[in-house]
Amino acid sequence: MLLAMLMLPVLGTLLYSLSTSWSATILPSGLTFKWYIALWSDTRFLAAFGRSLLVCLGALVVSLCLILPLMLAIHSRFPRMDRWMNILILLPFAIPPVVSSVGLMQLFSGGPLPLAGTPWILIGCFFTIALPFIYRTLSNSLQAIQLQDLLDAAHLLGASTWRAAWLVVLPNLRTGLMISVFLSFSFLFGEFVFANLLAGSRYETLQVYLYNMRNDSGHFTSALVISYFAFVVLVTWAARRLNKDTV
Repeated sequence: MLLAMLMLPVLGTLLYSLSTSWSATILPSGLTFKWYIALWSDTRFLAAFGRSLLVCLGALVVSLCLILPLMLAIHSRFPRMDRWMNILILLPFAIPPVVSSVGLMQLFSGGPLPLAGTPWILIGCFFTIALPFIYRTLSNSLQAIQLQDLLDAAHLLGASTWRAAWLVVLPNLRTGLMISVFLSFSFLFGEFVFANLLAGSRYETLQVYLYNMRNDSGHFTSALVISYFAFVVLVTWAARRLNKDTV
């Protein structure tokens, strides 16, 4: 019953995106796929979709490359720093995104690093958003696998620290990594405030595109929302399937 109530708005949006017209009747007067054809034939939409993928994946790659070595060092060498990291990673959420965006625009609109309106500033902002999700998930996973015991066993067998991290620790973090990456991706893919204020139409992402198209046909925007929802569901299903196949 609860699932049906939660899915009712999605089903209503899906039906509206497939209707030819739906105004004064309970059911639409006809069904058509022309809104989806128009959407996926729009080069502007495809470009915005690609930009969203680019900045999300770029932020996740940067996050993993920076956070993983840091976490291994903290949990193996400096465990007391973990409580300070738990405070630091929450700082991005202490400042509202609108306030952060205004400060970042003033800082990067000119000067030696004019990054406003480019994907680089979005990747940097998305990195700070993904940081808490990735850090907390991987921290729990590292505590669960008893990192220090694994490293000590690998060292006894002659492996270096980096070799042990690559061949022993990372395979044990597979589930935690997948959860953190896909959770962060689903959150970043729908981020609007930073994308709109820092880049806007100069580097139009999917959410900014949806905002700019808000005054067009409701059927068209409904098709866009359903396509976005279907993509997130597909990514989630692929992640679950991959996780089952690798267990």
